Order: sequence, then structure tokens, then C-alpha cells
Amino acid sequence: MADKGQGEILFEFVVQGNVVKATAIDPSSGREASIVGPAIAGRDALAQAAARKLKYVMERKS
Repeated sequence: MADKGQGEILFEFVVQGNVVKATAIDPSSGREASIVGPAIAGRDALAQAAARKLKYVMERKS
């Protein structure tokens, strides 16, 4: 997934019962950010939340 002004973002989803851990990874720096949400939320919503958190982490560490 490509975001405006950002490079590529990789996503990983791990389902554990009724929750999903979504991890967004910046392949160029190796930084990652994870969120946990309900399985019924849908992958798009979880991916967007993880991408927002990754953006926050990237801006904070700059």
C-alpha cells in the first residue's frame, strides 16, 4: 500500500481469537508499528490505523 508522500508500507495481520494484531512496516527503514483491534473491524480499518501509527512513529523518531 502506498500513501501520499510516503513510500511503500507492508502489512501483517495475526488473528488470535476475536482480536487481530495489525502491523505496518516501512521496508526502507525497518521500523514498524502495531495495533490490536476487534476481528470484526475489517482489514482495511485496521491497516489504516496501523499506517497512521507508523506515520506517527516515523515523524517522532526523525
